[in-house]
Amino acid sequence: MKKLKAGIVGCGGIANGKHLPAMKKNGNFEIVAFCDLIEERAVKAKEEYGTADARIYTDYQELIQEDLDVVYVLTPNNAHAPVTIAALRAGRHVMCEKPMAKTYAEAKAMVETARETGKILTIGYQNRYRADARYLKRACENGDLGEVYYAKAHAIRRRAVPTWGVFLDAEKQGGGPLIDIGTHALDLTLWMMDNYEPASVTGSVFRKLADQKETGNAWGDWDPEVFTVEDSAFGFIKMKNGATIQLETSWALNSLEVDEAKTSLCGTKAGADMKDGLRINRVQYGRQCVEKPDLGAGGVAFFDGASERAEDVEQRVFYEAVVNGKPLTVEPAQALVVTQILEAVYESAKTGKTVYFD
Repeated sequence: MKKLKAGIVGCGGIANGKHLPAMKKNGNFEIVAFCDLIEERAVKAKEEYGTADARIYTDYQELIQEDLDVVYVLTPNNAHAPVTIAALRAGRHVMCEKPMAKTYAEAKAMVETARETGKILTIGYQNRYRADARYLKRACENGDLGEVYYAKAHAIRRRAVPTWGVFLDAEKQGGGPLIDIGTHALDLTLWMMDNYEPASVTGSVFRKLADQKETGNAWGDWDPEVFTVEDSAFGFIKMKNGATIQLETSWALNSLEVDEAKTSLCGTKAGADMKDGLRINRVQYGRQCVEKPDLGAGGVAFFDGASERAEDVEQRVFYEAVVNGKPLTVEPAQALVVTQILEAVYESAKTGKTVYFD
């Protein structure tokens, strides 16, 4: 099979935790260039995942001039748009991490550049590739739920504030849990509903726990001095067809109801949620019932089964799109609407007014 020459811009946690291991496992990527503002990170990534002659850069403008098929943009949010746009204009296909961009205007420019250049652009919403998400998507596409008119997007952590990198930096990230994990929950929900036409957004954003000490945080106490983003945020989204979505997201919240990267859907024929595995609820033969599909691959003695990880499917889909022209799972126009809504939640919270779309 054709090998794709890949360049990596940003060699931090998301590169080493998701993309690089999955690309190595895929076997059809040759990672020939690495870029990071901290050169040591790029060197380390090359040693573990790169070809023997892979080049090291601290300036992405130099990397994108290499003989590359694809560029992975795995930087803080404020660099997503400039790096992606430059790579597309240099003739490279791009996988950009989520969220698409820090602002809607930047994300829109990314979509327009991909269209103008004819290059493939996709966004790293890997939760779409989970077994439960793929099953539920098929059910939605088949009309099993009927018209989905009410939904909830869940991204609630009780005490799991990321204390490393730039997660707490409003300037570099554009926000906290809303733009970090809320983006996944919202993406899943819109995708299941196949509804990308928002009419209005009302949002509330809070920074209520960030100044506390002895926090019980999963990764140790955070530093209130550098915690410049929200610790929770909530949105009420009305779509043009009247459907309504509630978005809930937090890194720190006094709640025992904890769910992340999940969706709940209510349709005219059935409902679904991911609260206790995937559950589809309906009335059948005059009785309320709940379907819980077995999403494992077991069933044989001494074999628990093995299913592909979401990040492995993500790499395969991107590869097939670039090499064989197969459809993307995450279209940039879809990711653009996610960013549009996230920005509207922040804007509504700032102004105290509902944001309306044309």
